Amino acid sequence: MFNLRRTLPLALLLILVFAVNGLAQSPKNLAARRAQLRDALQQEWQYTLRTSPELATSIGDPRYNDRWSDYSASEQERQTEHARAEIRVFEAIDAAGFSEQEVLDKTLMLRQLREAVEAARFKDWEMPVDQMNGIQLGIPGLMTQMPLKTVKDYENYIARLHGTPHVLDQATADMRLGMADHLMPPRYLLDKVAVQSEDIATKPLTSSPFAEPLQKFPSAMSQADRGRLTIAIQGAIHNEVDPAYAKFAAFVKNEYAPQGRTDPGVWALPDGAERYRFAVREQTTTDLTPEEIHAMGVKQVAEIEADMLKLAQSLGYKDLASFNDHIRHDPDLYGKSGQQIFDLYKHYAEQMEGKLPQLFGHLPTTKLEVIVMEAFRAPSAPPADYSPGAGDGSRPGYINVNEYDPTHRLLLNVEAIAYHEGVPGHHLQFSIAQELTDIPEFRRFGGYNAYSEGWAFYTERLGKEVGFYQDPYSEYGRLENEMWRSVRLVVDTGVHSQHWTRQQMVDYFHAHTAMDDTNIASEVDRYIAWPGQALAYKLGQMKILELRARAKSELGPKFDIRKFHDAVLGEGPLPLDVLDQQITAWIAEQKRQQ
Repeated sequence: MFNLRRTLPLALLLILVFAVNGLAQSPKNLAARRAQLRDALQQEWQYTLRTSPELATSIGDPRYNDRWSDYSASEQERQTEHARAEIRVFEAIDAAGFSEQEVLDKTLMLRQLREAVEAARFKDWEMPVDQMNGIQLGIPGLMTQMPLKTVKDYENYIARLHGTPHVLDQATADMRLGMADHLMPPRYLLDKVAVQSEDIATKPLTSSPFAEPLQKFPSAMSQADRGRLTIAIQGAIHNEVDPAYAKFAAFVKNEYAPQGRTDPGVWALPDGAERYRFAVREQTTTDLTPEEIHAMGVKQVAEIEADMLKLAQSLGYKDLASFNDHIRHDPDLYGKSGQQIFDLYKHYAEQMEGKLPQLFGHLPTTKLEVIVMEAFRAPSAPPADYSPGAGDGSRPGYINVNEYDPTHRLLLNVEAIAYHEGVPGHHLQFSIAQELTDIPEFRRFGGYNAYSEGWAFYTERLGKEVGFYQDPYSEYGRLENEMWRSVRLVVDTGVHSQHWTRQQMVDYFHAHTAMDDTNIASEVDRYIAWPGQALAYKLGQMKILELRARAKSELGPKFDIRKFHDAVLGEGPLPLDVLDQQITAWIAEQKRQQ
């Protein structure tokens, strides 16, 4: 074995060591290593877009609009091996002398890659369907985001229609592997998947979600092109997409759903406890255990109930039970029509727009629109949700309003949800991140649920700070949202860690909220299908409130809420521990400037 110490005199060895160290710190070498990081980040981002065409479409990159991801088992294995290889690439980059942002770029990329490798052991891709996020809904959902301005756009759309049967076949093959590995969602949720798929397969052409482009031809498009494209789209839907969905629905209904698990919690799956602990860590970006989060939720529920009781008593009710019973049975507090609910969301979003300069120094250019949620997903969806705009501004952000079964939907929390999903919530956060120019794309377009949902939940309170929630019932709805997110800490950990039944989850909601039955049902089913995700809201909000209180305490009269919000949003999405570090550094910088 070659041994440097035995071969060279000590003096020469020291000279060589100093020379090597000096070379490592030389500007030329530093520039090369910085370029190495930039190139590696860009190569990984381009790989991500190539292998995830749906992501490319959603952010406004049209290069892959004619194709789908490869959902095969072999591709999943290749993706994991790619992540392992990229970990070695980024670990080998010496970050000595890098700027703070460059160090953060490397840290976050490695974190993302390592998490992908860790997640692979649980094979979640073998369970690609549920009632909220399954492939059967993802396909038509993505198609609504495709641009439809040119003949080429329409040809891309048609190409994806042609590719839909293959995607559903790949998903079916993955689900068969899941059956063999005992990786199965609950049966009653799979029954919903079968119904959703059948509904899409059997819709008449005029109401098919895939036929909407036929109503959107650009005015400049020739009649010849319109005729040709119409025939192609109608033919693809009738001859390929509908039969593929019918085949998929039959598989789910007759073969797959009957094998679904009977217990709602992921504890019932192979490696269930480890699976849930990983989900909690991934979704919350914390090291809190399910037990700690459960206890935290119970404490939060008790604290919020005290605030709710004060409001109920101010309206003449002796206790929360009687007030909540009044809410559940007063028809004036429920929607009258889908249009009424839609108009309320639009009103609240528009009134908040005028208050934003009081709260933010920097505002995005991407527009926000309020639209009706797609009918094919509305029955199992929340009251409203948000779709980010395209990174290039070609598509606005959307508040998607759920008009399904409006007479069974309470109106109390519509105002708070409008601020959460629109401004200053998701729309501001996603749009500002996408418009940042000094961070790499994987940070601009990436995300962490605890950050994004925590921010959106935090902003519900900002409406109160600028003078809204004037209706006491709307203020109670805001408190209901606080309770809703705290209840989540209890019931999510309850079902997935403490073996609660679905009925226990429903009963806990009824005991502590006035939420309508429609919303409660969709909520508990969502937690069962998506373990850990619901924990992100409250934990993220609590972290931002903690950082705000710390900044206000340390900066005193110099604290500027606009600068604080700009600091929270100005780095793009961050894990909560990294957000803490960044805001701590921001506070120190603000103190130096005083």
